[in-house]
Order: sequence, then C-alpha cells, then structure tokens
Amino acid sequence: MTGTTRRLLDAGTVLGCPHGGRVTAATPPSGGVRVAGAAVATAAHSYVVTGCPHTVDRVPSPCVTVRWTADTTGITVDGAPVLLDTSAAQCFSAAFVPQGPPVVQAAQRKVTVR
Repeated sequence: MTGTTRRLLDAGTVLGCPHGGRVTAATPPSGGVRVAGAAVATAAHSYVVTGCPHTVDRVPSPCVTVRWTADTTGITVDGAPVLLDTSAAQCFSAAFVPQGPPVVQAAQRKVTVR
C-alpha cells in the first residue's frame, strides 16, 4: 500500500482564515512531542483568529475561532490526534456561523501516513 505525504502542523505553522485574518493558537502547543524544536499541534489546542476583515451586507462578521476535526490517521500526541495540513477545519464568527476553512500557509514537517 502506498502512503500519502502530508504536512504536520506545529507551533511554527503559519495559518490564516479565508479572508486574510491570522490564526494563532489560544492554547499554544507546548511540551509533548517536538519536531526540530517546534511543538506538534493537536486537536486538543484551541485556535483564535485576529484581523479578519470579513463583512456580510456591510456588517462586520469576522472569523474569531477555528475548530478542527482531527484526521483518523491514528497518530496522537498525549492522546490527542495530531493536526495535518489535510485535517478538516472550519473558521467561525462570534455567532458560530461557519465562514470557510483556514488556509495553511506554511507547514514544514512531512510525514507519511500508510
């Protein structure tokens, strides 16, 4: 069986919302497993969005949070699934309205999932 190469998200990964806001970890990855010195991101971490300019009918409706649905790869850190560049996620407004998936702008570490 051939494996699929995906990129592992870590504390150094640059993420954005679909409208250009910046996604940062509200509970930063720390401890656990590190790759090249950067803590691996897991589904246990919370993510917030700042600087989203999104509007609906001229009313500001910025993305404020990201919720991840962890992959079913079986790869975990401290019991929580790791986040990959292919992990499903959704940005939400303060009213919990889905606003689109986040954009992974840079993810350095490659992993092979079989």
